[in-house]
Amino acid sequence: MRKALIIAVMAIAAVSCGNNASKTTRIPEDPRVEQLLKKMTLEEKVGQTVLFTSDWTVTGPSMRSGYLEDIKAGRCGSLLNAYTADFTREVQRIAVEETRLGIPILFGYDVIHGFRTIFPINLGMSCSWDIDAIEESARIAAEEAAAAGLQWTYSPMCDISVEPRWGRISEGSGEDPYLGSLIAAAMTRGYQGDDLSKDNTILACVKHFAAYGAPQAGRDYNTVDMSERWFREFYLPPYKAAIDAGALSVMASFNELDGVPAHASKHLMTDILKGEWGFEGFVVSDYTGINEMIMHGYAENEEHAAELSMNAGLDMDMMSAAYMNHMTGLVKSGKVSEKTLDEAVRRILNIKAALGLLDDPYKYCDPEREKARTLTAENKAFARKLAAESMVLLKNNGILPLKKGEKVAVLGPMANTRDDLLGSWRAAGEVEAVPAGIEDAIKEVTPVTSSSNKVVLVLGEPWGWTGEAASRTSINLPKEQTELLKALKKQGKQVAVVLLNGRPLDLSAESELADAILEAWYPGTMGAYAVADVLFGDYNPSGKLSVTFPRSLGQVPIYHYAKNTGRPYIHPDAKYESRYLDCPNEPLYAFGHGLSYTTFEYSDIVIGDARSESGMTIKADGTLTVRTTVTNTGSVEGTETVQLYIRDLVGSVTRPVRQLKGFERVTLKPGESKEVTFTIDKEMLSFYRQDMTWGPEPGDFKVFIGGASDNTKEASFRYEI
Repeated sequence: MRKALIIAVMAIAAVSCGNNASKTTRIPEDPRVEQLLKKMTLEEKVGQTVLFTSDWTVTGPSMRSGYLEDIKAGRCGSLLNAYTADFTREVQRIAVEETRLGIPILFGYDVIHGFRTIFPINLGMSCSWDIDAIEESARIAAEEAAAAGLQWTYSPMCDISVEPRWGRISEGSGEDPYLGSLIAAAMTRGYQGDDLSKDNTILACVKHFAAYGAPQAGRDYNTVDMSERWFREFYLPPYKAAIDAGALSVMASFNELDGVPAHASKHLMTDILKGEWGFEGFVVSDYTGINEMIMHGYAENEEHAAELSMNAGLDMDMMSAAYMNHMTGLVKSGKVSEKTLDEAVRRILNIKAALGLLDDPYKYCDPEREKARTLTAENKAFARKLAAESMVLLKNNGILPLKKGEKVAVLGPMANTRDDLLGSWRAAGEVEAVPAGIEDAIKEVTPVTSSSNKVVLVLGEPWGWTGEAASRTSINLPKEQTELLKALKKQGKQVAVVLLNGRPLDLSAESELADAILEAWYPGTMGAYAVADVLFGDYNPSGKLSVTFPRSLGQVPIYHYAKNTGRPYIHPDAKYESRYLDCPNEPLYAFGHGLSYTTFEYSDIVIGDARSESGMTIKADGTLTVRTTVTNTGSVEGTETVQLYIRDLVGSVTRPVRQLKGFERVTLKPGESKEVTFTIDKEMLSFYRQDMTWGPEPGDFKVFIGGASDNTKEASFRYEI
């Protein structure tokens, strides 16, 4: 009955409407691009669609010698894994002075969480919930990278993931599409600024398009399969947010979706990206992604793979050489139209023009600027602050913060770490704490185990255990690390565990044993000092988890926007309910969880709306305010992230038990209170309804406000048409 009412009353909208309405950046037409296209031979056009790697860095399964000869011959128009102002200037000179048309090279690199000044891994940064700070980290990364001759980064990674076995969860922003969308947009703005032609901005690349973060069994590069509704509502939004923020390049993903490899998916690259969203930039393959479609069982051979990719809307080939080897023949045979090739080349050249490369090919190649803008004191200070903000205090029985001068032993297999502080995708990064890593940074303590009742035990995963091609079937710490913790507790020590890792872990045993657990992630260049700042209370921890920590791998996937089922687990002794026999349903640490050295108290939710006498109903295009007062009830200043969740109780398709719809970070002195107000509108209540139109449905809702997804106050309201 409700469904019939909805269809009768609400206008039917196209799937591309609602939250998919196009806001994409328009690229000004540059007449030089059309002039170049008219002059170019077919082979020169193909050359602009080819991206090879230098031999400076290995980021994929194969290398290619002779890339400089390819550039001279016009067979390669872009290069990755090459940097420094001096080296890129020489390569650019070859492209500009030793080729017929002198078209500049576009230089790309994996600047993922910093270039020389490395910030926490992306999963860690997302736990700061500090959107402005994340944007600033991308701005600093862009300035350093641009000064070293780079114009293009393969970031932001917009892949939502609820799969802790997947190594690349470390590279994304966690499990939530709302938070992930805000971060994707912020990083895009940070990289590209307000003018792409400035010498301190670089081109963002939205990756991996699409749904790469949902591989079956958590195994990298594996198959992805999900409904179109789930894909559009929970996986697609961060990519769209980055495009709306102005991102002008997109990278295809290694996985297949709905049985079609993304590198040949017209649905993804043409129908959604370039059609629905009006994207005007270019799409690049991932490393050898085109010819990998042969192993997928989708392309007969390399030539067929090149044909499929170009016709699907993939403009640039990274490392496959499939376009270089076969595109000229494909165009001559009519299997790919020259108009299609021209469109790809036009998109690439327009970006080169927008970057200012057609005006000054050497604008990014200034050694003096490279020295002046790299690893500055200001950059390192900001990296230290962001690293501290990103750390999450998972547990604390009062052992933290440490007091300066007390005897504390610093132990553990990761205590002397250097490389592990940077994590994967560390670009050209450096570590500030030398030579003893975290132990060196904790100068105020006396590392004498026999006379120390307190121990800082640094545990975690070596950095190579996360990132690309680093999936695990276990998400436990190495057994010997847990045994060390047990041994220390048997000695009567108070133990604060510091974790260096890049994924959610099963910390069930460690949580029982440790007196405190500080999730530090891989915190970057200044990470050792940031750990000390938090341990000693110079920075009061404020991080909140952006991803759920399970009690057991058997709970995976586990995330806060799950659905209720027809037999939810309600009764403790019930058998025929959705539950485990050997483990609670609840996670060990929920999404949004994070402790402080102070405490916060929330008032009951107050609902009020100027358009409604009752204050409990939203009318059609109206709004509803919900308010809570947060009070710092502890003895030190602290920052709390106030989180807003909403649940639609009945829908034409089943809805999650709660969805994050807003948050606000507030800093309060001891005893200070602040009223936090959120405004709910129909967009926050919208979803893909049964007929796949986007919009809200009338009915009853719950609203939750609190400091974590499992620690909230709640109230009710109604939406009416």
